[in-house]
Amino acid sequence: MGNTLSCCIPPGVSESKTSKRTRRSVENGLEGFDVRDEHNARQDVVINKHYSRTNSHNFHDTNGFVHYPSTKNSESVSNIQHISEREPEDGINDPSINPRTGPLFMVRSKSELREGRERKRRSQYNGMENQGTPSDVSAAGSGGPIRKFNSCSTIYVDDSTVSQPNLRNTIKCVSLAIYYHIKNREEREARTIDIFDEKLHPLSKDELSFDYDRVDPEHRHIYRFLRTLFNAAQLTAECAIVTLVYLERLLTYGEMDIGPSNWKRMVLGAVLLASKVWDDQAVWNVDYCQIMRDIKVEDMNELERNFLELLQFNINVPASVYAKYYFDLRSLADANDMSFPSEQLSVEKAQKLEALSRDCAQKFSDGAPLAVKRSSSLDKIAGSNRRSVAILS
Repeated sequence: MGNTLSCCIPPGVSESKTSKRTRRSVENGLEGFDVRDEHNARQDVVINKHYSRTNSHNFHDTNGFVHYPSTKNSESVSNIQHISEREPEDGINDPSINPRTGPLFMVRSKSELREGRERKRRSQYNGMENQGTPSDVSAAGSGGPIRKFNSCSTIYVDDSTVSQPNLRNTIKCVSLAIYYHIKNREEREARTIDIFDEKLHPLSKDELSFDYDRVDPEHRHIYRFLRTLFNAAQLTAECAIVTLVYLERLLTYGEMDIGPSNWKRMVLGAVLLASKVWDDQAVWNVDYCQIMRDIKVEDMNELERNFLELLQFNINVPASVYAKYYFDLRSLADANDMSFPSEQLSVEKAQKLEALSRDCAQKFSDGAPLAVKRSSSLDKIAGSNRRSVAILS
């Protein structure tokens, strides 16, 4: 019973063929168990070296029963994985979990960033030769408007912060990161699964081209696809950053590549999951079916289920990881000459950006002058309520 195995051999009775066959199968099937002293009715069971170190017992039975010891305190001999062993390992190298690891899109765009810096350096050198003044150099070197720098009296900021990013610029940056993922993927033949293949699960009734899986999409195509989803679903810029986090987590956990044949469905699954996790409003899969009218609800459900399974149901995005992706997207935009229009910081905008504390904001709204803090002498410590002067000796 339980963890105890027994076979009945009455004393003085010879074993039958079935008993001998059962005994041989037990001896051959359970490695490490050795039945000794076969001519004696009292039989011992000796565990293998591992079990003998933990349970150094000899099991005897005067009635002819052979008892095998319980393996409760020993290592399991089965191949069933324990629940603690199925937990995912700490993502030290996973950029979607570890804030100290750089995002994948920065690694994929490293060569383009290097070329962009060299191009800027050459253009600034050529502008210095052709022009003469620093202002002309900055204008000619950047190829656009003069870059404004902060000083003690003026601060130039744009309308994008880590807590409230600009929607249009954020979608542009995320689409640029996806573009570099596709362009600089590790293998030209993308590793993928069928649920993300656009030919097997089309998003529209339009016929795909014969080379749909070989021609890389342009940046403007990715931006147009993302902008359509975000405008129709009324999603925020934070969802765009979380979408990129989920997308890179999918590529890391699933060991897949994003390519021309699967990028739309991968991005759609990431947007769907990010809107459900990040948005305060209730989001249903049928809402996206109204945006993309040629797709069925069952297909959306299957896409979401497979996406979650590949993520191992890890949908947590720490604040540090979110901030890291935001600032790295800003760096990517700056390296690719994507303009963030800036204007001089005003008092109203500073209050809107919560640059002032609540105490200072209240004093500003009241319009009262700031009171000068005065120091008190020893005689006025207790104020007007003090009735006698203390004498210190």
